[in-house]
This record gives sequence, C-alpha cells and structure tokens, in this order.
Amino acid sequence: MNYKNVTVAGSGVLGSQIAYQTAFKGFNVSVYDISDEAIQAAQERIQKLKPRYQKDLGATEEEVNAAYERMSFYSDLGEAVRNADLVIEAVPEVVKIKTEFYHNLAKVAPEDTIFATNSSTLLPSQFAEATGRPEKFLALHFANEIWNNNTAEVMKHPGTNMDVFNDVIEFAKAIGMVPLPLHKEQPGYILNSLLVPFLEAGQKLLLKGIADPATIDKTWMIATGAPKGPFAILDIVGITTAYNIAYGKGEAGIEESKQLAEMLKKEYIDKGKLGVATGEGFYKYPNPAYEDPEFLKG
Repeated sequence: MNYKNVTVAGSGVLGSQIAYQTAFKGFNVSVYDISDEAIQAAQERIQKLKPRYQKDLGATEEEVNAAYERMSFYSDLGEAVRNADLVIEAVPEVVKIKTEFYHNLAKVAPEDTIFATNSSTLLPSQFAEATGRPEKFLALHFANEIWNNNTAEVMKHPGTNMDVFNDVIEFAKAIGMVPLPLHKEQPGYILNSLLVPFLEAGQKLLLKGIADPATIDKTWMIATGAPKGPFAILDIVGITTAYNIAYGKGEAGIEESKQLAEMLKKEYIDKGKLGVATGEGFYKYPNPAYEDPEFLKG
C-alpha cells in the first residue's frame, strides 16, 4: 500500500470526518464538493473537529493544526483528483447522484487511482460499471465520529482485484481504523444491517403516533443500558440521511417508508432541524435532554 494523496469527494458530516482523520494520520488530503459554498461549510465543519481531537484523543494544538495544513479544498473535480492515489466518495445516498459522480470521476482521475464508496446502504456492484475501473473499486464504510468509533468496513464486489482489497485494508489501519473485511456484498454491510432496522423501528413508532422520540429513546436506554436511543443516534447521523434512505424505499414502492420520508421532510428538514449539525433535530444541542441525568428517572 503506497497511498500518499487521498481525495475525499463529498464534505458532509462523514466526508469531513474521513478527510480530517486521514490528514491527522499524515496523508495529503484533497476535499472536493460541488460548490464554493459547500467547501466553505466543510472548512468550518472541519475546524470544529480540532477541539474534539484534543479532548477525545489528547491531541496537541500543534497536531490538530498540522492535520488541517495537510488539507486542500476544491470545487473542481479534476483539480481535486489530479494526484490522487485513492478517492473516497461520500456524496449523498442517492443512486442517480452517485452514478453521475462516478461517470464524471472516471473522466478526470488518473488511470491508477483506486475508487472507494462510503455508501451506507448501496452496493459497490451498483456503480462498478460507472467507475470505468471495476477491478479498482470497492466499498470503504466508516461509522460516524470515526476518531472514536473507528470501524472501517472494507467490502469487495465480485470484480474487485484482491490486491486492491488488501491495500485498502492496510490503508484503513494506517488511518487508525479497525478494518473489518467483508468478502461478499451485503446491503448495509455489518453495521447498518444491524443499525438501520433499529433506527427504522424507532421512526415507525413515531410515525404511527405510538410515543414521542424521548419516550422511545428512554425505553431503549433504560432497558438495555445503551448510552443513546434511536433518535439520539439519528441526530448524530443526520436526519437528511434518514430521509434519503426512507425516500429511496418509498420510491421502490414501500408505502410506510414513503410516509416516513414525508414526515421527516415536513416536520424536520423543512424547518432546518437536521440534527446535531444544525443545533436541533429530535433534540436541541449542545445539551440534549438525553444527556441530562434526570432523563432516565421518569
């Protein structure tokens, strides 16, 4: 594995984290997004990660600043991938958007560049043809707050070259992750095969009017000892991601998912309540109710 220059395409919540973690571990990182406004938002988002690294990892001010200095930002895809050994795609979880991105990426990336998708629920084989280099393409999926929750699920598709698969496993180690190899394609990998049905079950209880988010979370936290319930997790993941998943299933003909997408859009997204990133989702931040010691007492 001789990757030195890594491009992260898509600078949302997770894309920003992947980019900063990779830079923190000594790689040169280019961040790409579709507009200068998106890039500015990414720079602000990444600056906010510095104190988290100092608090959670004991990083020095010098280390967090040096990591940021190893980053460059582009709204031109060709410029962003000019020297890329690896491109990690973290664009929205919508098939059309990802397919179009890979068609464009294939035109401008160097011939030897490896492509990896961070898709949460979609399979690499869905995009392998669009990449123009299926043997150099696979999935590399991270959990949110990756500096703490340092899993990296590495999932090949039938056409992935085994040397590429093994190199990406080594890269995951090099950026401080615990690599989790998946030898067959699985929608949702390991983590989301467990997590997405759990989060959907919570959302459906809300959709049906069974209980409010706090009561649902409280039930889960008290009964299992878990630190967070489904709605606290959704706020961290971002309600837009939950909406995209529900919308996709709704488009596929699942009526309940369609209703869920409509509810998330009307009650949360249209009101700017996107989760932790905007200061409010199902809870208000920075001091959400579920972190109050009284929350679990009734």
